[in-house]
Amino acid sequence: MKNIVGFAAIAAAIFAVPAFAHHSHSMFDDTQKIVMEGTVKEFQWTNPHSWLQVVVTKDGVTKEWSLEMGSPAGLSRGGWRPKTILPGDKVTVTIHPLKDGNPGGSLVVVKLPNGKTMGEEGYE
Repeated sequence: MKNIVGFAAIAAAIFAVPAFAHHSHSMFDDTQKIVMEGTVKEFQWTNPHSWLQVVVTKDGVTKEWSLEMGSPAGLSRGGWRPKTILPGDKVTVTIHPLKDGNPGGSLVVVKLPNGKTMGEEGYE
């Protein structure tokens, strides 16, 4: 009986970890989409979410945008690889911006330098 209870406790803990790791998408304004051209500073292939850092210059002002993406496992299913985007790549991104107005958001679609488009239809 002790083994069954112990096994059940371990199983519950294992399956609970992903639920605690996930967070709400409420910080993003999903009613808006912003399209920007910029230069990739960094592509972070990390769990639980990957990140794309893009430097955008508009009206003479340069800002670095932090764009949240899906998990590496989800991105892989959509055809992404750790070197899909490289520092220095010129990209066009479509994002759901942060509600607080800071330079960041949730990546929707990215147009790569070779013209290929990747994004929400590929991993969400």
